[in-house]
Amino acid sequence: MSFTPSFQYINAQELAEIVKKNDPKEVQVIDVRDDDFVGGNIKGAVNSPSESFTQNVTELVRQYEEVPKIVFHCALSQQRGPKAARIYSEIQKQLNPDSRQEVLVLREGFTGFQQRYRDDPALVEKFNKMYHD
Repeated sequence: MSFTPSFQYINAQELAEIVKKNDPKEVQVIDVRDDDFVGGNIKGAVNSPSESFTQNVTELVRQYEEVPKIVFHCALSQQRGPKAARIYSEIQKQLNPDSRQEVLVLREGFTGFQQRYRDDPALVEKFNKMYHD
């Protein structure tokens, strides 16, 4: 029996290219930061705080089942983002065993993304430097 991870990683540049296409049918970004969501986010991201994520995950799976790529992230994507992606993936497999949806985690999280793209309004919205740096 081989272990297949329930998600893959995507880097900031790959995600930026998808977000710039501005096609909500192609990707949905799920930001699982809690209070640290204030101060900016990836354009079009939905905030589903990690502290209440498990209560809301079934609804998220149903809401975005038609979207080919789901990208999770937190501040650094070291704990909350990967954990949310794993939980989402498990629920998704239970509800939609034949789903071809890609579950991804943004490498370096929002911190890495905003360091590169915070001055680009097509990629980052509501940015407030006070919360970063």
